[in-house]
Amino acid sequence: MRLPFFLGLYLAVVLPGFAQTAANAGPGLPKEPREVFAAAAPFYDFASRELKPWHLKATYQLYDEKGKHSTLGTYEYWWVSPLEHRSTWTRTGMTHTDWYPGDGKYAYESSGEPMNLFEFNLQSALLSPLPKPADLDPSKFHLEDEGVATNGAMGPCFTILPITRQHDSTGRPDQGPFPTYCFESQRPALRNIYSFERVLTQFSDILEARGKYLAREVRIVEGKHLLLTAKVDAIDEISSTDPALAPPGTASRTDIGFPRYSPLRQVEIKKEVAANLLIKKLTPIYPLEAKREGIQGNVVLFATIGTDGRIHDLRVISAPSSSLAASSFSSVSQWEYKPYLLNGEPVPIQSTIVVTFALGK
Repeated sequence: MRLPFFLGLYLAVVLPGFAQTAANAGPGLPKEPREVFAAAAPFYDFASRELKPWHLKATYQLYDEKGKHSTLGTYEYWWVSPLEHRSTWTRTGMTHTDWYPGDGKYAYESSGEPMNLFEFNLQSALLSPLPKPADLDPSKFHLEDEGVATNGAMGPCFTILPITRQHDSTGRPDQGPFPTYCFESQRPALRNIYSFERVLTQFSDILEARGKYLAREVRIVEGKHLLLTAKVDAIDEISSTDPALAPPGTASRTDIGFPRYSPLRQVEIKKEVAANLLIKKLTPIYPLEAKREGIQGNVVLFATIGTDGRIHDLRVISAPSSSLAASSFSSVSQWEYKPYLLNGEPVPIQSTIVVTFALGK
């Protein structure tokens, strides 16, 4: 049985498993970029084993290419441990649920149209907005100090750039665009993320409680156009045996990791190898707005493909614009592959996918 609490109440009461109050972090930030990210990491660790089982519910609004209201949806997340959790997105024309039941398996149900890129990204915006440790590897990436932000963060901003010898006329690497993270000045709270050239993810109404930061409002915009707005409505504590965590018999099952080969989780293969396994391909639609604005180029995605040959995690690494990124995500997420065999057994794989948009073709 759940006991709902609205976030207008103290989260310290709702989630007693959280650590000490975030306000105790002290004034100011470290001066070195990597130290800022290291200082922020504990405050965004919503998979900490110290937390008691919990559930979050948020409502979100999608917008069309002109920034007009399009669709209203809900996102829910149930968490018991780093290996046992559930995510559900629901809106008119689409529902999708992922279950991680804690036994190393993965189950899912999906119906209706494919998920929108930005509603999919809402989960990471709320629960894991910081870059992954691998994206901060000093042997592969450089952190460039962009100075102090002026639109809401009022703190330092850092761009993650790959270490490469190839540079354009501005002196920057000739790949991109690259994400920029902006923090507050007096605490390691994330306020803005810039990506896909002009796409800005904004975090506001940040709750400080029990050692964690939670943005109760999220806005994703491109220029003056809204792409998504979201608001966390409630968080409640749940039982570790909450029935919502158990996949129904109707759910499809596959492996996206294989503990039998621990510590190996997936096999990363070259995109040319993955292309030879492709058996179902939907060509992304070239958005009319992008054509009119003369936007072209490559969208780079990174996919996790289960033993069933379906894509179960798809990340956009770089894109010339949000519309090209969204179109690529929508189509590529529906691609299907022959199972990849290792020692005669199907195993989950990861691979890079590149979608090219070229005017005049």
